Amino acid sequence: MEKIQAGSSDFVSGRDSILIDLSSWYKGTLAPKIEVIQDAIENRQYLKFKYFAPSGESKRTIEPYYIIYKWTSWYVYGWCLKRKDFRLFKLNRMDKVTMSKDTFECRNVPAPEISAGPIEPRDIILKALFEPDMKWRLVEEFGPECYEVSEDGRLLLVEKYFDIENMVMWLLTFGDKVEVLEPPEAREKLRDIAGAMGRMYK
Repeated sequence: MEKIQAGSSDFVSGRDSILIDLSSWYKGTLAPKIEVIQDAIENRQYLKFKYFAPSGESKRTIEPYYIIYKWTSWYVYGWCLKRKDFRLFKLNRMDKVTMSKDTFECRNVPAPEISAGPIEPRDIILKALFEPDMKWRLVEEFGPECYEVSEDGRLLLVEKYFDIENMVMWLLTFGDKVEVLEPPEAREKLRDIAGAMGRMYK
């Protein structure tokens, strides 16, 4: 694969009949990050950055080894000096990405453990009822076999999710077209957000 340069075309050509569009809301920041990370990998130089995670913000230094594109997100895989272990870092959560002048000796790198699904662990069960006119969105995101039709005609979705906050933000995009059954934490958060919005726009 050719090196991705900042400002390069959004399209990557596969076979003659395939064009892959890699543009996103983060295009302006992603391309420069990828270029710095590629240089650090090639030159065996440490990578430094600020990282934003659900647990908080931290400064990290890693030995970078792979850039990974998985489920619409970019990651860098490397040895984290803070955690003393191999880690995946999502590029959209990285800021002030710089390459250190110091170099490192390439260690024996295990292949990244990437399953067929998203990289984040999905251990939260979502059960929700969607209005029938939202079928196209469910099919688009989870496939045509993802739902069951309930007695009242609404569509029951049961899916694993990786984070309550992201789940709630996704559910909010459906407005009043969805009723969450489980988990109770998601119901409470949606109720509180709806109440706050009602007071704000009263």
